[in-house]
Amino acid sequence: MSNMIDLMASNMSEEKLKALNEAKERVRARYGENRRITDGNYDKAFAVKCVNGTFVGKKTDTVIAYKGIPFTGKPPVGELRWKAPVEYAPDDGIYEAYYNAKSPLQNEDISEGGSLYYQSEDCLYLNIWKADEASTGKKPVMVWIHGGGYSMGATGDPLYDLHNLVEENPEVIAISIEYRVGIFGYVHLSHLPDGGDYPDAQNLGPMDQMMALKWIHENIAGFGGDPHNVTIFGESAGGGSVTTLPLIKGANQYIKRVIAQSGAPSITVSTEEAIECTNDVMELLGCKTVAELKKVDVEKLLQASAVTDLLIGPERDGKYLPLDPYEAYAKGALKDIELLHGCNKDEMNYFVYFMEPDAFEIWAADRKAKKIAKLPVEDRERVESFLNSAEGEAYEKDSRLFSQLWFNAAHIRLSEAQTEGGGKSYTYYFTPESSLQYMKCGHATELASVLKHPEENDCTGRVFDETFSKIMRKMWVQFAKTGNPSLSADISPDGKAHEWPLYDRKERQVMVFDEFNIHPAKESEVKIVDWDRTYPLTKYFYL
Repeated sequence: MSNMIDLMASNMSEEKLKALNEAKERVRARYGENRRITDGNYDKAFAVKCVNGTFVGKKTDTVIAYKGIPFTGKPPVGELRWKAPVEYAPDDGIYEAYYNAKSPLQNEDISEGGSLYYQSEDCLYLNIWKADEASTGKKPVMVWIHGGGYSMGATGDPLYDLHNLVEENPEVIAISIEYRVGIFGYVHLSHLPDGGDYPDAQNLGPMDQMMALKWIHENIAGFGGDPHNVTIFGESAGGGSVTTLPLIKGANQYIKRVIAQSGAPSITVSTEEAIECTNDVMELLGCKTVAELKKVDVEKLLQASAVTDLLIGPERDGKYLPLDPYEAYAKGALKDIELLHGCNKDEMNYFVYFMEPDAFEIWAADRKAKKIAKLPVEDRERVESFLNSAEGEAYEKDSRLFSQLWFNAAHIRLSEAQTEGGGKSYTYYFTPESSLQYMKCGHATELASVLKHPEENDCTGRVFDETFSKIMRKMWVQFAKTGNPSLSADISPDGKAHEWPLYDRKERQVMVFDEFNIHPAKESEVKIVDWDRTYPLTKYFYL
């Protein structure tokens, strides 16, 4: 299997390597060790009592940050590797919450100079940002779940620091949560001879996320947050996470609203696909049992598990997650949860940019051979017809195809299903283009705008118009506050009203985020999806 991470590394230019290494230095400066406070020497004004301890934050400018708060009772290490998260227990200790905790173990070292993150299996922590201001009411809570293909990523990434978002929008509290990724969070083990002791291994990532949401529900009031007004939002695998978490039994008590950016239930796997990934890793390592797998050196385990990158994710096991998430939406699973979601115009160009066209074509050819070639004749013909009609070089055709299968068509399918089930869907289409070669309006190009980090422009090469970006953020915050992202003229950053229509199955209106013309339009006008050739393929998930 051609590995996308390896291809990205082998084709990374000196300029890209330099930018990545500079990013590493920014990330590493964020880590430290939070200690227990025993001498009573701490600022009581920044201390919040929670079930599992009192946590002391730090103030920067007008925002207080609480970083590295544990949301489990024991770290998932040793005998707890590949086990469900342990619930947190009462604790009367007082602890620093000054530093981001270590990031989940991952195979993300794609250049010289070492890992981007300080990593550990002991990674289940969250961060909270709140404005330092007096408030009489409980504030809406926005919980960020990072992306990374379910194999990479961390809350320690400077892009995911939510200080700026809260400083600009003090009426909300923002949180980022960590979860196990890769082989530690999404590996099927129950089919192995001793796998019966690991019934949850395939969905530990979402279980970690659910435990974090439970902690937030039970503790956020102490920070001034409303436990009954929680919006979960995320991008890429984070978008996939936030669209599947509400389908888990009991999730409704923790989630009121969902914002999904470039990630949908399409980014999930079947039990058969998950078992195939596990077997590939086991064969590489020469292991037959979980006991043997646990004896493998962690670095060797990570290297072998690279064959699963962009092939793993939440498992549609029929127990923790439904076999068909779209069907669950269509039957009303989220009819009481408001949904805001959408995609970027040229999603897969992100991978073209980082891999370069030749390497992307190697990956695309491999994926078509192993996935699309197995489709029924009628659907293979749909793929061929779409590719033949697409303009540009081979890599451009394949980029458009996989943009449709993984993201664009998947989000329209989500809008259709949510609406059919009686729920509310506010759908968007993001169009501003990067100045970087090949990137166009690729995956993640909206992140710097939404999270207010114009300096983190690795995916844009430039800074988008500030008023445009501020309107986007205001809409996200307004949705978290009220369930409707529309802005009246008196609260809109440009002084103009922006009415965001609900998606319906007749008009199919979406909000187009054009950099200098944010406006609603019918899907038929902007052509997000090919209804005849790619929309029918959304039934296959994770192509």
